[in-house]
Amino acid sequence: MVFRTLCVVFLFLAKGCRSQLDVCGQATLNTRIVGGENAVRGSWPWQVSLQVSGSHFCGGSLINNGWVLSAAHCFSSIKYYQVTVKLGLYTLDGSNPNSVSRSLTAAYVHPSYNSKSSDNDLALLQLSSPVTFTTYITPVCLAASGSTFFTDLQSWVTGWGNIKTGVSLPSPGTLQEVQVPIIGNRKCNCLYGVGSITDNMVCAGLLQGGKDSCQGDSGGPLVVKQGSRWIQAGIVSFGKDCALANYPGVYTRVSQYQDWIDQVITSNQPGFLTYTSSGTNSDLQVSCSGLPSVTTTAPTTTVPPVLCGQANLNTVSGTSSPLASIGAWPWIASLQINGTHICGGTLIAEQYVMSSADCFSSSKKPSDWTVKLGRLNQNGSNPSEVSVTVTDITFSNSGNNNIAVLKLSTKPTLSSFIQPICVDLGNSNFGIGAQCWAAGWGSGGGVEQTLQQFNTTIVSCGNTSSSNSICINAIQLEQTHSGGPLMCQSGQSWVQVAVLTLTNNSLNSTTNSTTSSNSTTNSTSSSNSTTNSTSSSNSTTNSTSSSNSTTNSTSSSNSTTNSTSSSNSTTNSTLSSNNSTNSSNNSTNSSNNSTNSSNNSTNSSNNSTNSNSSSNSISRFTRSLSPRASGIQTFTKTSSFTSFLNTTVGSFPPSSLSSTTSAASSGCEALSFYSITSVLLLSLLVLIQTLCLE
Repeated sequence: MVFRTLCVVFLFLAKGCRSQLDVCGQATLNTRIVGGENAVRGSWPWQVSLQVSGSHFCGGSLINNGWVLSAAHCFSSIKYYQVTVKLGLYTLDGSNPNSVSRSLTAAYVHPSYNSKSSDNDLALLQLSSPVTFTTYITPVCLAASGSTFFTDLQSWVTGWGNIKTGVSLPSPGTLQEVQVPIIGNRKCNCLYGVGSITDNMVCAGLLQGGKDSCQGDSGGPLVVKQGSRWIQAGIVSFGKDCALANYPGVYTRVSQYQDWIDQVITSNQPGFLTYTSSGTNSDLQVSCSGLPSVTTTAPTTTVPPVLCGQANLNTVSGTSSPLASIGAWPWIASLQINGTHICGGTLIAEQYVMSSADCFSSSKKPSDWTVKLGRLNQNGSNPSEVSVTVTDITFSNSGNNNIAVLKLSTKPTLSSFIQPICVDLGNSNFGIGAQCWAAGWGSGGGVEQTLQQFNTTIVSCGNTSSSNSICINAIQLEQTHSGGPLMCQSGQSWVQVAVLTLTNNSLNSTTNSTTSSNSTTNSTSSSNSTTNSTSSSNSTTNSTSSSNSTTNSTSSSNSTTNSTSSSNSTTNSTLSSNNSTNSSNNSTNSSNNSTNSSNNSTNSSNNSTNSNSSSNSISRFTRSLSPRASGIQTFTKTSSFTSFLNTTVGSFPPSSLSSTTSAASSGCEALSFYSITSVLLLSLLVLIQTLCLE
């Protein structure tokens, strides 16, 4: 026996570099299957326990060496960083020599999860570090798209949940297993009420009751066997009480989510196997009042309403990284002309993007613009990206800092990577001290020009305070950040409170200006030096403040400046209270700056600025510092454009705060949807931690 175990361990270690299909679904120690009894140690090596402060609250399944699959409702009130994952666990209280622990770095709840109907009840959990596969820790295979599970197919459920309603698993809390037959969706709909069971669910249990999953099992796996492989068909989701007659357990149908899982887990993806039931499906003969006939059956999946501000892949609360992760800000848009990023924007409704009006100085023609959604890198790969053309651009007309609304040619398909943000139309109140974020593409994005994110705080605007203004601790803004969002979180929803603009908000009064494929200016300070400035096709404006350096100026006793323009002019302007400009003559100023667009310029201060242009560089505008205290930036609130936005966009998607509740259905908690008493009881159970939070 010892020799056999050693061989098994060796084989699993040898498979470490192979694909998940080579290792998934193999339970070497699973030699017997019985219902409603203690499992054999190591017989379900993918089973995990999710714990908070040492207490089990939900189950899950290992699907590769770094990811766990569980239920979305398990995270309705628990944050990922509170959770410890126990793998290779057998008893909750006893000795577990084969167990390892991991924390979580993220929890990705399905973007269409509906806590009221329990539709799309699944979540992907990323482990803090990979685990090594052993006889006791092995991933399960997942049911691939197109898998079928006919009525009476035998399946198995495992977990550490209650052994019956209100009765906890006795010490030492040994892993339980139960065998239950599949019940077809038509039959299950008749039992629960037509429309309650969607195509995203699968039911299993005995109609006479007595065998079922229960509280504490939520998030755990429902598996079927194909040859020597175990395939996860479902995730424990909800039911009515536990093992109640005519109310089988309801599970999330894993095969419906292969595309989403592969989108989130981009490397070392889980092993998917297609399970095909044999024979005929007797469920097709089931009928009851209100259930459409098979020949006229429309899909039972309920399309959830589009909600704003949902960023299920956002983990900013646990990071200080200046670079965003994929899906962190799913409403961010890149506004482009001829494939070049010009400004940022945000998806505010299914067919509308909001940006800054300043971004359209080069062109107001809709056909010139393309909007990129789901993008993370300007230079790198973007597998979740969607490109949409623009049919109309509408501008507000309320004075300074106007905004623009772009109407897209089509509605993009929403996903974890593309979602609309909520817009503050006067119904939000983020006071001084509130933590907010900005995001956009700038020069700090590295080689791939990855989306940047900036954390900041709302502060007082001081004497210049206006009901239409919002002020923050200054962040480093560039031209290419313009049009992006200043956003704050309200509950589980993100709300855009302002559109980023550089007007009066640059941190430096003098900034290098570089333009891709435009002019190149070289300025050198040296005796007898020569400076050549050439503009290839477009005009370039260099703006310099007198408090800093002088641009395109050579300080030398015998310096000469030559300027050549192939088709247009190069104009240099200097910001100063005492600047002078001469377009055709030489000018000398002993204490201030002097600029000459076509002749020589001498400056006694001897300051010189070197500005170089190269292809693919990111432009930065120069703006004077805001008249307010240093380190504070001000923006116009989106609420000041409420009338314009309502007229232009029409209707906005609601936030989750106003359209859904935070209470979630869990295993055997369907009654909580209909009974206030059950909700109160669940809250009490959570507080005293006598039963697991589902």
